[in-house]
Amino acid sequence: MPSRLPLVFILITVVIDAMGIGLILPVMPALIEEVNGGSLAQAAVWGGILSFAFAVMQFLFGPTVGSLSDRFGRRPVLLVSLAVMALDYLVMALAGSIWLLLAGRILGGITAATQSTASAFVADITEKEKRAARFGLIGAAFGVGFVLGPLLGGVLGEMGTRAPFYAAAALATLNLVFGMFILPETVTDRTRRAFSWARANPFGAFRHIGALPGVGRLIAMFFLYQVAFFVYPSVWAYYTEARFGWAPGMIGISLASFGISIALVQGALIGVILKRLGDRGTVIYGLCFNFCAFLALALVTDGTVALILTPLTALGAVVTPALQGIMSRTAPDDSQGELQGVLSSTAALAMIVSPLLMTRVFSAFTAADAPVHLPGAPFLVSMALMVACGAVYLTRRAPAPA
Repeated sequence: MPSRLPLVFILITVVIDAMGIGLILPVMPALIEEVNGGSLAQAAVWGGILSFAFAVMQFLFGPTVGSLSDRFGRRPVLLVSLAVMALDYLVMALAGSIWLLLAGRILGGITAATQSTASAFVADITEKEKRAARFGLIGAAFGVGFVLGPLLGGVLGEMGTRAPFYAAAALATLNLVFGMFILPETVTDRTRRAFSWARANPFGAFRHIGALPGVGRLIAMFFLYQVAFFVYPSVWAYYTEARFGWAPGMIGISLASFGISIALVQGALIGVILKRLGDRGTVIYGLCFNFCAFLALALVTDGTVALILTPLTALGAVVTPALQGIMSRTAPDDSQGELQGVLSSTAALAMIVSPLLMTRVFSAFTAADAPVHLPGAPFLVSMALMVACGAVYLTRRAPAPA
């Protein structure tokens, strides 16, 4: 495309999606207590329910939104989703009951599934050989949003529990207006595919995409990798407090450095790595690097060393875009949205499974009666999952391009 503005719009959309997750976290406990009453412990229970509902909606609707974009085009799906997202934030800003907040999180989970359409748009406008690097830009945008969301949410939260929602609604609306003027349609009559509920639900989409040569094993590997990588948001705050006695400020700084490093790796370094190692070599390098990083974090006992290691661990965050590139080249042009929807659902499912698994392991190895006191035990689980990913990847047959 002669203009880079559509790509800028896509990246801004992903940033806003990622910000929407973190923007409301700093005010969520106070907001739940405000609308529902009760104690902080009760607010935490409702917070877990809201997060669970958000992730479940992403799992259920990722393939649906992707399939809708394969049928009706990327432009209408992205613009309508942004409009609904802005309305959703406005409803949450005005919510006076916990049930309205729950409805808002459910709606927000559906609209956040547009990352699959954003990735499909990038696949549409990018040569097949360069897609992995472009998917890295999507990951970088998500990393930027991951950093900016909690920071802005904390600052705006000082102005009131509703302020972050008004800000998110304004951002989504401004991006909607921007997209209306510059976003072209990339789905043509050649690549348009009829919509089918049998393939638009996550189970049907998994069955169809998984039937492509070699892709089913890659999706399984993608899931295992995401479960392992989500160890960071799942237990980082608990792990660093138990191991190093870090306060919330230090935890926030370490997470911000991690997010910035991921943005740099996936936005810039991945192009260099892919050029030197290729897709296969990049995946193998990423798995090996993550194996070593998880082992180091499991065993490190010095907080300063851990703080230095935190941004360095992001150097292994090249596996996801490399896998996306491989699978995108395998899927037909009329199934790019469906494929990205399946990957979005897979990541959402991992986001549900990983916190349950990792927090349970952390609890088992930090309890008073634990046979071994090892706060870093969840990272050993992630290390083992890297071995499983390597076994799945190295024993597969390379798929032929579509």
